[in-house]
Amino acid sequence: MVRAAFVSFTVAALMGSAGAAVAASPIQPHRALYSLALDHSQSGSGIVGAGGQLYFEWADTCDGWAVEQRYKLRLSYTDADDSELQISLVSWEAKNGQRYRFEVKKLSNGEADEEIRGTAQLPKGKRGTARFTAPESARFPLPKDALFPSAHTIALIEAAKAGQNFLVRPVFDGGSVEGASTVAAAIGQVRLGDSKEANPLLKGRSWAMRMAFFPDSTGVDPRTQGEELPDYELGTDLLENGVSRSMSLDYGSFAVKAKLLKVEPLTAPKCS
Repeated sequence: MVRAAFVSFTVAALMGSAGAAVAASPIQPHRALYSLALDHSQSGSGIVGAGGQLYFEWADTCDGWAVEQRYKLRLSYTDADDSELQISLVSWEAKNGQRYRFEVKKLSNGEADEEIRGTAQLPKGKRGTARFTAPESARFPLPKDALFPSAHTIALIEAAKAGQNFLVRPVFDGGSVEGASTVAAAIGQVRLGDSKEANPLLKGRSWAMRMAFFPDSTGVDPRTQGEELPDYELGTDLLENGVSRSMSLDYGSFAVKAKLLKVEPLTAPKCS
């Protein structure tokens, strides 16, 4: 099954705790719209086309981050009717990295497919817990070094600034009724900003990154696990302010590219 890779990227923390990374947040609250298109497909996949849009909003609520994502992907096949997948995520994450709540809705060809709701906690230095209230009650333990999505993105930017080039960490986003996953991130060399860029949000430094999402939360470096393959991979050109200039979603048998159409800042609240 195709799964949307939520773009508050799930990667490793550098600062020792999510709270430390968030305290020095470089993030510019913003909303962005991307177009989706087929990048490539394997001959046996039967997929000949793809299209859609990805909407992403990252807002500051003083004590937390409010994220909304809407993902709509249409696939065309050689010997079957087109199919359409829609996924939405609404979440809130405390800036100290310890609390998270989420609601995910999935539609297949316009029909309700799955709804996921729940909360999670990551007490500092202790094992955390994810609690689901829909589609049914469930509870999963979370490793004490796991992170939630916004903290992951902030930590990734700090890691890139520090010259790190490979990071592994258990992460939790609530996108499926499971516990945390293991995410391995490769970080490329810094790319300097373009002084001719008209949009101020796109002027800063960026890094090409590639993340592999593995279906467990052992935290073990996937490079030591032989032939184990990730569920999917996410590539991005991530700016130091948290904006993603472009993305690619690789599901193995096919890959989708996301092109930035529009990005604009959101006003930060006046926090006491």
